[in-house]
Amino acid sequence: MRTIIYLAIGIFFGIVLFKSEAASWFRIYEMFQFGSFHMYGIIGSAVGLGIIGIQLIKRRKIKSFSGDEIIITPKEKSFSRYIFGGIIFGLGWALAGACPGPMFVLAGAGYFPILIVIAASILGTFLYGLLKDKLPH
Repeated sequence: MRTIIYLAIGIFFGIVLFKSEAASWFRIYEMFQFGSFHMYGIIGSAVGLGIIGIQLIKRRKIKSFSGDEIIITPKEKSFSRYIFGGIIFGLGWALAGACPGPMFVLAGAGYFPILIVIAASILGTFLYGLLKDKLPH
């Protein structure tokens, strides 16, 4: 039953991404050209809601659906890992015209060439898993 609820939430989220044009290549291109506030507004809203949600989880000690305590471990504070990771992520986003969430929305909407991008991202994730011990973190 829980899987069906998660699937329904994912489908609803995909519809919202598609209808808000967050999965639109044109909107993403506009954002990278600093031509429109549309995507910055969506991303800013998501970041703001994420901050509020994390603070509520931490301060009110909210538990997961299964009743377990939610533990959020602090991340390492290192400038280089975030700047280089952000540059690589941004370049991939600009080249593909979509970040990971909207890639699946585009596939669901029938834009099948995005399946090449999804396969390449899965391959890249797999390669990172193989090489992560050898990479500087």
